[in-house]
Amino acid sequence: MIDITQKDKTEKKDSTMKFKVDSTVNKDLEAKVISNLNNLTKPLGSLGRMEEFALKYCLARGIERPKIEKMAVYTFAGDHGITDEKVAPYPKEVTPQMVLNMLNGGAAVSVMARGAGVADYVVDMGVDFDFQPHKQLLSCKVAKGTANFRRGAAMTVSQCEQAIEAGRKVAKEAEGDLFGIGEMGIGNTSSASALYALLLGLQPELTVGAGTGAAGDLLAHKSRIIAESVDMHRKEWDGTPFDALRRVGGYEIAGMTGFIIGAAEKRIPVAVDGFIASVAAAVAVKIAPELIDYLYFSHQSAEKFHRGYFEMNGIRPILQLDMRLGEGTGAVLAMQIISQAVKCYNEMASFASAGVSNKE
Repeated sequence: MIDITQKDKTEKKDSTMKFKVDSTVNKDLEAKVISNLNNLTKPLGSLGRMEEFALKYCLARGIERPKIEKMAVYTFAGDHGITDEKVAPYPKEVTPQMVLNMLNGGAAVSVMARGAGVADYVVDMGVDFDFQPHKQLLSCKVAKGTANFRRGAAMTVSQCEQAIEAGRKVAKEAEGDLFGIGEMGIGNTSSASALYALLLGLQPELTVGAGTGAAGDLLAHKSRIIAESVDMHRKEWDGTPFDALRRVGGYEIAGMTGFIIGAAEKRIPVAVDGFIASVAAAVAVKIAPELIDYLYFSHQSAEKFHRGYFEMNGIRPILQLDMRLGEGTGAVLAMQIISQAVKCYNEMASFASAGVSNKE
């Protein structure tokens, strides 16, 4: 049982959330899957990392011959109060505009998902806009944007808890054998940069990057605002990942954290998109280290600190395409590779069944 416990000094309220995630460690199953891979009609290990992906999937599902028949990507969306500090080159109105673009099928993630046969959904965690109902829109709005974390905590205890639980519920109710997560929200690279710094004990100068295109004086201003904010919150932070998340995170980041937990509870792996989705994964793994075995890190973003985070944690992403779009685009690409890996594992002939001579 995993406990998330923290106390908010201002609300005088304890937050205790409990989750149960099964370990993927199974030496007998691992030996069977490796034997199956080694007996496929190919030179030993010649599918490279595809074999690693297939093995990871089997262990996560806990069965020898799992299949991937249905995939879905969820783009979590939310607005951020930190945009009041003018840290982004785009206005926050772009968040609902891009959500509508996704629902209309015009965003990059929409095009990629459609071409890959991946169902795509947008999860409204906290967009400052009232959307009309749509079959691909899941309404989980906690509030119309977080508070400005330069002035105080981005979320209250109850708001952060609600966001995590909402993401967890989305995963519990989702249909599919493999999920992907991405995000949309003006200001969320500022939130992610601050969260990496606070959570990992780093100087914000290491974690702050261009985001949607901040450069020159704007980038310097963004870096200063985040550094001052992190310094302020460090003095009050209780050391838990939950408190770090509620102080400088976003509703969409909390939602993705909950989604990862909910998917792992039913043993479905998740392809994590880029820089911002990865900080949600970082929070989840801080809460429960075993969650790492349910995650595929889809690609290394061109955002400055993403590579640093991977190197610090010994993570090797599936792709490196210099993307920094978000939305779940990298997750969709990675899901296709994972699906092909599992398909080869399940459908390739063995040396015996194909009548092919094995290596002596």
